[in-house]
Amino acid sequence: MTAEERHLWYDFLKKLPIPVKRQKNIENYILDFYIPSAKLAIEIDGRQHKLPEHREQDRIRDEFLNGLGIAVVRYSNDDICNRFQAVAMDILNRLGLGFEDLRKG
Repeated sequence: MTAEERHLWYDFLKKLPIPVKRQKNIENYILDFYIPSAKLAIEIDGRQHKLPEHREQDRIRDEFLNGLGIAVVRYSNDDICNRFQAVAMDILNRLGLGFEDLRKG
């Protein structure tokens, strides 16, 4: 895992009251994080994902996962480093959870 992935995992996702899988294989893809109960993939993108060839690969990958009923949400390394609370809140909102749910987990 990258430093940003470790930060998201240890400081937030690991504390969720629902199972979260790290480095989950689905077909030919490895998802950074996957929440099976929500069918939600969380991807943390470095700078290379801004390059046209990577954006096209990401589009194809997201389309494939969407076809399996899996929603994909992407955050940049910059989001994790500089807007961590906003990322955490966005994930909680997508899961229908609140910060009070973290205390239960």
